[in-house]
Amino acid sequence: MDNSTRVVLSAAVAVMVGVLALPANAQNWPVRPIRLVVNFPAGGTTDLMARAFAPRLAETLGQPVVIDNRGGAAGNIGLELVTKAAPDGYTILASSGSPIVVGPHIYKLNVNVDRDLAPVTPLARILTLLVVRPGIPVKSVAELTAYLRAHPNKLNYGSVGTGSTLHIHAERYLFANKLKATHVPYKGAALMVTALIGDQVDFAFDSGLSIPHVKSGKLRALAVAAAARSPLFPDIPTMAETGTEVNDALFGVYVPAGTPREIVLRLNRDIGRIMQTPEARAALAAFGAEVVTLSPDEFTEVQRRDRERYGTFIRAANIRAD
Repeated sequence: MDNSTRVVLSAAVAVMVGVLALPANAQNWPVRPIRLVVNFPAGGTTDLMARAFAPRLAETLGQPVVIDNRGGAAGNIGLELVTKAAPDGYTILASSGSPIVVGPHIYKLNVNVDRDLAPVTPLARILTLLVVRPGIPVKSVAELTAYLRAHPNKLNYGSVGTGSTLHIHAERYLFANKLKATHVPYKGAALMVTALIGDQVDFAFDSGLSIPHVKSGKLRALAVAAAARSPLFPDIPTMAETGTEVNDALFGVYVPAGTPREIVLRLNRDIGRIMQTPEARAALAAFGAEVVTLSPDEFTEVQRRDRERYGTFIRAANIRAD
């Protein structure tokens, strides 16, 4: 047997050993429908994000991907459901960053996101706007700050729930400028935006759903919570430009800890490819999303840093669950 034959045989044996070392479910996965848990109500940004990739993922995997909306408790109900599921690749989570990087700091959870959840892939970073209802006589963050200072505890602001990143954004702005306003949490972004348009709340940070209403004049955008100005609204400054640093966390996909690495890597690869397609990009562009691609390990590290960053502020501002 010559050396080249030995090399080929050795490589074949190594591949076979690797395959045999995989759990049986990872070798055959998927052989039945996959449940995609969305931990916020239908019609919100997280739900729209999931629906941007779920149909194509079903085609790619050859199995139905069934969306299961489990909203409530600022995303923690759906989060806990997934962490308690079997780590076999048949239950996955699509979530905003809120339950992952904020929730652990203000809620007494029955899960530990570091221990019980495995990040798979980011989906996107959503354009987040500071918006006010038209009846508020302000056209800039400076004017809103002055108006709040002149009317302490007279205004209220909406969020998609206590412990959401949108709630923390508003608190960061208020804390930095020594302002007071009443928090009004809603069960989802669609309800919050409706309340803004209906003059039930005065201002809010919103991820995406307010964009068409800003364009139509039903709402007024004062700033974007991003590192740079948005191509959609190039004339609107960032929060950093106005004096308060506010940056959003990533939306992403997760599985229960212990899910075979081969499944995690396949989901990362397949979802990443889908999110880069023109169809997915067009769907996300409607609410100002920027697709983000990272490996599972890179995504895990980003989540860890974001969790530390939010935790530092939450402790400083002494923010607690209502």
